[in-house]
Amino acid sequence: MRIEFLPAARGGTRTVLHRADGVVLDMTSHDRKWRTPHDLAHAVAERELSLPAGVFGCIAAGALFDSMRVVSGTPRHDAAARSERILKAYGHDLTLAEVLAGVVHELAEHPTPTDPTAAAREAWGVVAQIPFPYVDKQVERAVDALRDLTDEWRLLLPDQPLDFTWPERLTAEVPAAPRHRETRSSRRSHAHRRNA
Repeated sequence: MRIEFLPAARGGTRTVLHRADGVVLDMTSHDRKWRTPHDLAHAVAERELSLPAGVFGCIAAGALFDSMRVVSGTPRHDAAARSERILKAYGHDLTLAEVLAGVVHELAEHPTPTDPTAAAREAWGVVAQIPFPYVDKQVERAVDALRDLTDEWRLLLPDQPLDFTWPERLTAEVPAAPRHRETRSSRRSHAHRRNA
């Protein structure tokens, strides 16, 4: 998936997502308190920490958030139901992604003597019961990558996008659609049609 981050006309950020299925989506956020768009922080943290079920992995799989609209392309006939299944299945993963993106964003924007891994581990412990799965280099790489992209972002001209590639391997798995359960009346109706 190709992602373009653009400064929005009235502040905030527009994110244009070119999904592999040909659908192009526009996502708007209002994050003026940061030098770097928070959605960009999400993309960097989720990619560098290999989170397939964060915001962008879910979008690549077909999830639609309230801040998004279809710009072009033809969504699947079951796009709304598919999105609902994805968001329901990965709610906790999205919370973890939010926590990690927040830590990476804060450390990239406000460098401090704080150990990045210690800060990420502490935030992780608030929402997750499993052990923190990352080593120092992974967290540091995410913070450094976001700092580099922040420098690029600040040099952009109006309407000039910051291009970002989302790896296909980090696309969330789409939960299977629930199987339709027949009711007694529908079974009787099927039997009637077969016997007619």
